[in-house]
Amino acid sequence: MLNAARSVSEALDEAPLSRFHTRAVVTAGLGFFTDAYDLFIIGTASAMIAKEWGLSKSATSLVNSIGLINSITLISAFIGAFLFGRIADVVGRKKIYGLEAALMVFGALASAFSPNVIWLVVFRFILGIGVGGDYPMSAVLMSEFANRRSRGRLVGLVFSMQALGTVAGYAAGLALVSTGMNTDYVWRILLALGAVPAGAVIYLRRRMPESPRFQARVAGRPEQAAADIQTFSEGVLRPTNATEHHVRIRFWQFISTPRYLLYLLGTAGSWFVFDYAYYGNSVSAPLIYQSVLGKTGAKSLPESLALALIVFTVAAVPGYYLACAFMDRIGHRLLQLIGFAFMGLAFLLLGVIPNVTTTVAPFLILFGISYFFAEFGPNTTTFVLSGELYPTSQRTTGHGISAGIAKVGAFIGVYLFPVIKAHFGVAGALKISAGFAAVGFLLTMLLPETKQRSLDELSAEEQVVVEAERTVAAAAPVVPSQP
Repeated sequence: MLNAARSVSEALDEAPLSRFHTRAVVTAGLGFFTDAYDLFIIGTASAMIAKEWGLSKSATSLVNSIGLINSITLISAFIGAFLFGRIADVVGRKKIYGLEAALMVFGALASAFSPNVIWLVVFRFILGIGVGGDYPMSAVLMSEFANRRSRGRLVGLVFSMQALGTVAGYAAGLALVSTGMNTDYVWRILLALGAVPAGAVIYLRRRMPESPRFQARVAGRPEQAAADIQTFSEGVLRPTNATEHHVRIRFWQFISTPRYLLYLLGTAGSWFVFDYAYYGNSVSAPLIYQSVLGKTGAKSLPESLALALIVFTVAAVPGYYLACAFMDRIGHRLLQLIGFAFMGLAFLLLGVIPNVTTTVAPFLILFGISYFFAEFGPNTTTFVLSGELYPTSQRTTGHGISAGIAKVGAFIGVYLFPVIKAHFGVAGALKISAGFAAVGFLLTMLLPETKQRSLDELSAEEQVVVEAERTVAAAAPVVPSQP
């Protein structure tokens, strides 16, 4: 029976790349395009909201209200990641794949029509649940459809759609602000646009098949898994000896197994510290560039948006796609270590070199380097590693816990960045980010290398836990029933 389940997994591990894999990357990636757009556009929108709703009348109001608007989606993403991740391991991936996109559609449209700060925060909170839920669903489905040789590239390509979503957000903001349109309309249009790609995602995702690995190893339907593989591989793959086989460990077993606890510390911890630094700097990018330019207010917003777009396009976008191209050669863990090291060094130089945060050219170069190694490293690899290291029956749960905890770090970074900047300046905020990068480097050392390894090999502990439970149950004395 174990050999039968492996026949499905081995067929997937050795599968040649096909049109189905391309469709899966696009289907999952569109969600990340939307996630990135929704998460990063709020930094631009909130700069206009502060003016329209009078949130900038006092320093306290600006820090608290804008910080909450910018970050509330991230804290609710913790709920979404854990909730959707857990449910997907219980009922299957396909049954809920697309529901998170429906929440994103509603949250984006409702946010655009918000009458005040309270309702905007409520609707952004709902949006965040959908955004968070998209992380484990998209990462794990792509991991489970991918072969072992190209898994990092395929999952990385899904995540790299974040780059296009971020660029689209900056470009849309710059285009609308430059029209001279009333800013009350501009920020509402920007938020509403997030519903467009999310709507397309709903249709595409409902047409995706269930994960064959889940079908065979968890749901006990290897015959259906084999049939699905033949369908999406266009008949090239024909798994044999498909008989029922269950390998499902319980949640309490998962979180009490030392190896998986260590992996959770490595994936969730490194992702947490990375997101603190990355989201704190990225969402507040317009604020950072305004400070570097020595300008404040709406008049400098188009100029700061243009700089944000240029730096991100030139430095960050190549980092995403080079990570996808070389990850399976360099190593997923090793690339994360490289990224943390150079990103942290760039942040440190920005924090300690005198006057660099007030001199445009040197600042842009170093800030661009930090962006490049964030993408050519932990921003991509944290997503990939969290979808590889856990057993099939707990894979979306493990990824959901890691992604959810990461978004708590992002929430803290985004909420506190205006406060830290107000007290210590941009240089002080970037020194703290450098420290977090160093912690991320150390936490990554807890993880094994995953490149070119099958998912079954990486989750071999699952079978050990199941067999141990069976042994204990078989050795337990039989208690006679009472008459």
